[in-house]
Amino acid sequence: MKKSDIIMYTDGASRGNPGPGGYGVILMAGNHRKELSQGYRLTTNNRMELMAVIAGLVALKKQGQQVTIFSDSKYVVDAVEKGWLNTWIMTNFKG
Repeated sequence: MKKSDIIMYTDGASRGNPGPGGYGVILMAGNHRKELSQGYRLTTNNRMELMAVIAGLVALKKQGQQVTIFSDSKYVVDAVEKGWLNTWIMTNFKG
């Protein structure tokens, strides 16, 4: 693995599917650490897993940084590795 400017750890969960849930993110760059989290009254576990990654990327101050993302979600990993994410973007996340 290449050395990254930023390391991102993400997780998301819900109680019920749908149900109340939330996500958490830890961003680390050198000696700096930032934590993000948010809860939702009605959501799904997959939505929270994706929201964790999105929130982490949105929080980055500069574009063009090398980011390594750690996720325990097969859904998130597959979205990137199998190209689902590109399809979702092209269809505006529909269908």
